[in-house]
Amino acid sequence: MCTGACSRFIAVALYPLAAISIICNIVLFFPGGEIKYAKDGNITEEVKYMGGLIGGGLMVLMPALYIHLTGKKGCCGNRCGMFLSIALAAVGVAGALYSFLVAVLGLQNGPLCHVLIQWTTPFKNGDQNYLTDKTWWSMCTSPENIVQFHIGLFATLLATSCLQLILCAIQMINGLFGCLCGTCNKGPL
Repeated sequence: MCTGACSRFIAVALYPLAAISIICNIVLFFPGGEIKYAKDGNITEEVKYMGGLIGGGLMVLMPALYIHLTGKKGCCGNRCGMFLSIALAAVGVAGALYSFLVAVLGLQNGPLCHVLIQWTTPFKNGDQNYLTDKTWWSMCTSPENIVQFHIGLFATLLATSCLQLILCAIQMINGLFGCLCGTCNKGPL
């Protein structure tokens, strides 16, 4: 596969991953599908870091757009364009890594929920492993099903950021080959 076609493939794969990251992060602001928790500030701290929106979203989408252009014949599909794609893919790696770290922290600390009479993060101290022992989930009385909601979306962000990290790292290598050898495009695509 030539480096130009590889760039197009990587970019096309990054678009839905960036969209998934953005959507997951936005949905995390509305546990139980309700706006009242965000209004009252009762959302998990890691959601406010916006790892999916900024890291896995915008910081990956920007390189994906440019990487897509490097795969086409024209002003961006040359050795210089491939060299720039290395730098932009590095931005994508940084964004994916940020999203990954925020997702890991979110899963490790658990959700902010109403326990007895106060809002707290009951799983943050790590005394119990709520990820593998569902008996602890009933501690959280509000929002409804917050633990499943929290685990599902942060796990999705974790998986998405891993894929983004791999694809952006591959593009860095592909960009190096494209810079040294050219994009091997023969005609308009």
